[in-house]
Amino acid sequence: MEYKRLPNTDLDVSKICLGTMTWGKQNTDFEGQEQMNYALDQGVNFWDTAELYPVPAESKTHGSTEEIIGNWFSKNGKRDQIILASKIAGPEAFSSHIRTNMSFDKTNIDEALHSSLRRLKTDYIDLYQLHWPERKTNKFGKRGFTFAPDDPWLENFESVLDVLQGHINSGKIRHVGISNENPWGMMKFLNASNSNRPRMVSIQNAYSLLCREFETGHSEICHRENIGLLAYSPLGFGVLTGKYMNGIIPKGSRLEVMPNYKRYTSNECAKATKLYHQLAIDNGLTLTQLSLSFVSERSFVTSNIIGATSLEQLKENIETHKVKLSKEILSEIDEIHNKIPNPAV
Repeated sequence: MEYKRLPNTDLDVSKICLGTMTWGKQNTDFEGQEQMNYALDQGVNFWDTAELYPVPAESKTHGSTEEIIGNWFSKNGKRDQIILASKIAGPEAFSSHIRTNMSFDKTNIDEALHSSLRRLKTDYIDLYQLHWPERKTNKFGKRGFTFAPDDPWLENFESVLDVLQGHINSGKIRHVGISNENPWGMMKFLNASNSNRPRMVSIQNAYSLLCREFETGHSEICHRENIGLLAYSPLGFGVLTGKYMNGIIPKGSRLEVMPNYKRYTSNECAKATKLYHQLAIDNGLTLTQLSLSFVSERSFVTSNIIGATSLEQLKENIETHKVKLSKEILSEIDEIHNKIPNPAV
């Protein structure tokens, strides 16, 4: 396994991060334990979860993913071998079952953090992230920004960082990051940090062959401000494994479980996927290898978050860290991208 320094920290994280959002819904406690055991044996020391998980988010399964991880820690005592990331959910209709008020004020951050620590059976979280912005903005695949004059949100970047610093001082979290954030939000948080406020060290956004919008504005900030991308959905909800080609929806797959999730199911996504699939075949690779290796090798990516619903998928995904793409393959990827740029909305 290869490792990369999480920016502005002393933590070296595996370039492959273990995603967990299916545990407690598509995966049982036992299957989650299996995945954690295997991942750690392969040198994967970086795991990502959230209070919202598993998805799709429901009140009856809320917190189950963190509980499965906590059971693993309690069972084997290997908490010190893992760099653990979790997230506090922001205000959205699908998260309203978690708390009555989902703002990032002190009361909500305190409650969310303490609940996660209890479920995870740990005294600290290495990277605590804001799962998405409080304000109404273009998150979750919305390309354009439309100003909402009725948005009740008031600018609070400094106060949010002040609350997070208090938990850093108490030792309950070590570092902080953002997720599903746009360039303006990134810079506002970075500008609000100072000697008394923590600096966001990472951003967790969608990034894949089908969704490269991060390169437009975010990537320059990552390079110039030393902040790392934790890329999620690098396989586009499994679309970039090729299993959904020709309209096939395998039983138990994410698109069967979440049929309303349309981000990667457009005709343009299907066309681009076929072109990437042929490129992979022409170079003796699987589409999964091509897709994950592309993401892992980007200079602004600190770690590539992979999620699997079977141990076989996890094994294949982790093995991709050994695959290195040639300049010729990368050039052909860009040719396809120029023909069908960012088809995932």
